[in-house]
Amino acid sequence: MTEPAFGIYVHWPFCQAKCPYCDFNSHVVAQIDHDAWRRAYRAELARIRDMTGPRNVASVYFGGGTPSLMEPQTVEMILADIQRHWQMTNDVEITLEANPTSVEADRFRDYRLGGVNRVSMGIQALNDPDLQRLGRLHSVAEARAAFDIARNTFDRVSFDLIYARQDQSLPAWEAELREALTMAADHLSLYQLTIEPGTAFGDRFARGGLRGLPDEDLGADMFELTQALTAEAGLPAYEISNHARPGDESRHNMVYWTGGDYAGVGPGAHGRLTLASGRVATETETAPLHWLRGALDGKAPEIISPLSTEDQLGERLMMGLRLRDGIIVDDLPLNDDLTSKINSLVYDGLLTASAGRVRTTDRGRPLLNAILRELLA
Repeated sequence: MTEPAFGIYVHWPFCQAKCPYCDFNSHVVAQIDHDAWRRAYRAELARIRDMTGPRNVASVYFGGGTPSLMEPQTVEMILADIQRHWQMTNDVEITLEANPTSVEADRFRDYRLGGVNRVSMGIQALNDPDLQRLGRLHSVAEARAAFDIARNTFDRVSFDLIYARQDQSLPAWEAELREALTMAADHLSLYQLTIEPGTAFGDRFARGGLRGLPDEDLGADMFELTQALTAEAGLPAYEISNHARPGDESRHNMVYWTGGDYAGVGPGAHGRLTLASGRVATETETAPLHWLRGALDGKAPEIISPLSTEDQLGERLMMGLRLRDGIIVDDLPLNDDLTSKINSLVYDGLLTASAGRVRTTDRGRPLLNAILRELLA
C-alpha cells in the first residue's frame, strides 16, 4: 500500500538583514559557501529518505531566512534529489519565499525552470514609513515591481502583510488592504503584529519604547474588517491568518494544519513523521555552521522525539482549529473530559460540532487562544 502524501520543508537560514519583529532562525553573514550548502542539503535528503522510506511528496516549501538569496542551481539540485528519493504527485506544489529586494527577473525565471511553481513574497506593508519601522529594506515601489515580476513568472503568487502596526488606524488599514486586494494575488497571509520575546521589538517593548501599538479592541476591529474585506473580494479566510481564492489554499501549510507528515531539512527545521515506531517530532540544530558541518560529516544534526497520544491530541487541536473547516471528529481521541469541554464551548457559542467536524464559530475564531487553553487544560 502506498504511503500517504507528505511535505518537505527546506530552511535557508540567511537574510540580508534581521527584521526587528522576526523570531525565525535567520542570520546575516558576510559570505556563504553555496557549494558546501548544496552538498549538505543533498546529504540530509538522502539521510531522511532512509528514515521515511517511499512517500508521495505533495508539497515542497523553501522557507527562511530569505530563500530567494539561494542560487537557483541549489534549488534545482534539491528538487532533483527530492524527485529521485521520493515520488512527486502530479500536482505537487513547490513554493519559494522571496523578499522584494532579492527579486530579479532572470533569477525568478531560473527558479521556475528549476521546478518552483509558486512564490510567497514578504511585502509586509504598502506604506514606506511603516516598511522602515519594520526594518524592511524595500520600498512600496520595489515591492510592486517585484510582485509584477512574480505574477508574470509563476502561476500562483502569495504575499504577506502585517497589520496592527504602530500608530495604524482602522481606516488606514482598510485603505491598505483594499489596495493589496487589487494586486491580483490568489493568496494573502495577513498577520497581526506580534511582539515576540528575544526579538529587537520584544526588547524595545520591554523597555517601554514601542509605542502606538493598537489596544485589544482596535486589534479585534482590524481582524473583523480583514475577514469582511477579503471575503468580499473572493479571498475568504480558510485559516486564522490565511486567505485564498477557492482552490488556491497553500497545500504545504494544509499538511501542517491537518496533522500530516512533513520532513524538515536545514538549520532549525522541524518535522513530523510517522515511522514504524510511531509518530515523532524532529528538530535540527539551529546554528547554521554547526548544522552544515554535521550534515557534511554524515552525522544527523537532529533530535527525534516520540509523540505521546496526549502530545498528538494537543497538536491536532492547536493546528486543526486554526482552519475554518476545523477538525474531523474521528481524528480526535475523544474522552469524557474533552467531550464535556467541547460541549461547553458549543453551548457558549465558540465552537460548533456538526457534520462530523468541530470548528470555531465566527465569534470564537478571534478567541482561539482562550479556547485552546480551555481544551488543553
